[in-house]
Amino acid sequence: MSKPSVDVVAIPISTPFLLGIYQNGKLIQSIEKEGMTSDILPEIFDNLLKKYDIKHIIYAKGPGSYMSIKLSYVFFKTLEITKNIKLLAKDGFYFNKGAPIKAVGNSYFIKKDGIISIEKNLKEGKFSLPEKIDLNEFEEDVSPLYVLKAV
Repeated sequence: MSKPSVDVVAIPISTPFLLGIYQNGKLIQSIEKEGMTSDILPEIFDNLLKKYDIKHIIYAKGPGSYMSIKLSYVFFKTLEITKNIKLLAKDGFYFNKGAPIKAVGNSYFIKKDGIISIEKNLKEGKFSLPEKIDLNEFEEDVSPLYVLKAV
């Protein structure tokens, strides 16, 4: 029996880690998990790869937690190469309706007129998985989005 074909959306740039499973562009399952990305990703994808034929992974490539972005990028690129799963990306503002994203301390990333900068003392937006996705909305440039130099 063949496994169902799905696409996966991952939002690793804040906590909790959010992941959505999409069939024919429609969200069929969501996973919300607290913890370290290095622990969460292998556990989730071990289960997903047993259950589904994953065609695309779409991830929020930043800005946000640099360590999580780096780990996710390497993990997803490895799956792209070893499992022939197409990797796509979008900046994190796509998944929180353009609201500020937590940076360091009391600083937040904001995006105005396509330019990402940092401001202080803002209210962080909440991330959510879209109910439907269109693969044409996502980018083939999957390189992590670092607004500040990576540490």
